[in-house]
Amino acid sequence: MAQDCVPYTIKAPFPLQVGDMKSEMGRPGVSVIDVTVSEPLDVKEITFKNYYTAFLTVRIQQRKPSDTEGSSTVWRTCIRNLRLMPNPHTEEGSQDYVSLHRHQMLCDTDSVISLRFILRQPSPVWTNFNLEELQINPSGKQSPQEMFSWWLSQLPQEEQLQSLSKDLPDPEKVSNEVQQMWVLTELMRANQSSASVGRFDVDGCYDINLLSYT
Repeated sequence: MAQDCVPYTIKAPFPLQVGDMKSEMGRPGVSVIDVTVSEPLDVKEITFKNYYTAFLTVRIQQRKPSDTEGSSTVWRTCIRNLRLMPNPHTEEGSQDYVSLHRHQMLCDTDSVISLRFILRQPSPVWTNFNLEELQINPSGKQSPQEMFSWWLSQLPQEEQLQSLSKDLPDPEKVSNEVQQMWVLTELMRANQSSASVGRFDVDGCYDINLLSYT
């Protein structure tokens, strides 16, 4: 099955209220994002950009080939309370890119028919939190990083070095420019006058007409 062509639908985040909904102090500290696929999907990797989510739990619903049509399916937790921000009250980790691989999951991720992302942000500092650029990569589809690593490994060693260094400046040119800057700095330093400039002195002597007497 060409699973890299299987479409999936990401629903808008649904906030869950924490506290009294009628009170001004009540705020959504938990949000849920549901993802559904058109047919069972073997999930290999989940990638996203964080947006002020402190903790993440991911649950999946599976339909095995042995399951009969219409049989009930259960939810399983594959990621539990993953900390995305070291401190929910500070910016660190708030907008990082995150990749969750299959080997990090708490259960197998084959034959997935839906996913549920449970987002938590206990800090009152951030009123809005979400997951951006969410992607579900199925088995058999390489991520951009893997594709680049594979492509690079196929090149001869000399071409690998050229490919990695093509965006770097010419070291000889950089060395010449640094040397020229050093020469100019030394010339400017040598031309600076070491004589102190007084308020009324001219060539080290004072003009009597410039002095004021009291």
